Amino acid sequence: MSFKSLDELRAACLDLPTGSDTAADAVARRQDTLTKPQGSLGRLETIAAWLARWQGRDMPRLDRVKVFVFAGNHGVTAQGVSAYPSEVTVQMVANFAGGGAAINQLARIAGAELDVIPLDLDHPTGDFTQVPALDEEAFLAAVSAGHDAVTKDLDLICFGEMGIGNTTPAAAISAALFGGGAEKWTGRGTGVDDAGLKRKVVAIEAGLKRHGAALTDPLGVAATLGGRELAAIFGATLAARHLGIPVLLDGFVCTAAAAPLARLHPTGLAHTIAAHVSAESGHRGLLEALALPPLLDLGMRLGEGSGACLAVNIVRSALECHARMASFAEAGVSEK
Repeated sequence: MSFKSLDELRAACLDLPTGSDTAADAVARRQDTLTKPQGSLGRLETIAAWLARWQGRDMPRLDRVKVFVFAGNHGVTAQGVSAYPSEVTVQMVANFAGGGAAINQLARIAGAELDVIPLDLDHPTGDFTQVPALDEEAFLAAVSAGHDAVTKDLDLICFGEMGIGNTTPAAAISAALFGGGAEKWTGRGTGVDDAGLKRKVVAIEAGLKRHGAALTDPLGVAATLGGRELAAIFGATLAARHLGIPVLLDGFVCTAAAAPLARLHPTGLAHTIAAHVSAESGHRGLLEALALPPLLDLGMRLGEGSGACLAVNIVRSALECHARMASFAEAGVSEK
């Protein structure tokens, strides 16, 4: 669907399905019959129940797993916030198409389809130190693009992003939603030096000051400080919730992109799991603010959906144990 107004989008964010208690309870009951001490598989057990809840199936499945990588360009790169020029975004999209990026390899190993969606790369967002990153029309178009990319035949979704400079809007969104000032959320992104890090902080502070009136609303935050790929991730996360598809969130940028949904609805991200905590300095604090404990901590800071794709293998392991382990009765093993 194409959202015609912020009010229409807000209504979709406030009317969220709660998932299936029946399916999740069925998984928990089966887990307690399997040949292991109760709870001994830790988060693998809760992951199986999470899959069931959001798929609405007593026995979850992972027949179709898809990685969406959304790409966008950012006007704020004019402030010297990235170690790479913005044309790298287009070049990396071509690399994805050619199969040469990390995400191509990780998706193949995880048994996941890969869909790379560039969003108007020839037209960067506005420089949010001067103007809103996206006006209402452009924001809704990007949200709708992400929303419409998600189809109901998927069993699990990973989100990734590509956009030179996009850790700057991610940090700005985090600061606007959760406070603490720019410095708390700002990291080195693609590897900027100390001067570049200072420029990022200054740019974010300028954006927060300039757009203060718009930042009382989570949707205003996403539009004013974000970018097309972040807006698309927001829209796709919302679509997944309405379609009953669990989501693995990737790193700092993906988490920041989805975070406004958690500020609009108290369980807005209940259908998501944080795949990993990245090395980008603001990510750990953002996951803590959202109460999303990460599955992995590998010191990664690539983006592209790389950490989320790695976590698919953990989710598959959780489902295999749940579906294929014998019960005590089936195996003839004595219970305590």
